[in-house]
Amino acid sequence: MTDVRTAPRRVTRWVAVAVLLLGAACASIPVQEMSDARQAIQAAEEAGAATLAPEPLREARRLLTSAERKLQREAYASARADAREARLQATVALRAAQASER
Repeated sequence: MTDVRTAPRRVTRWVAVAVLLLGAACASIPVQEMSDARQAIQAAEEAGAATLAPEPLREARRLLTSAERKLQREAYASARADAREARLQATVALRAAQASER
């Protein structure tokens, strides 16, 4: 039988473990996000976004550069955010380039 006094301790332990796991995930190097951003930029470039959608492509490149600098400073959470936004901007550039070709 569970003692009523130990139940809150168990909940507290589980919450602490969850917070630590979440913190560890946020603090890890954003390898996948950086790769995704680079691939999206490459796809946009190959679709002609440099001439057909230069602004979002330029922004994607800027954000990727920012993410790379943040990686060097070990600001992983911020680098992850920039890499995700770079991928998003590259996707916008790709879609705009594809729409212009039609």
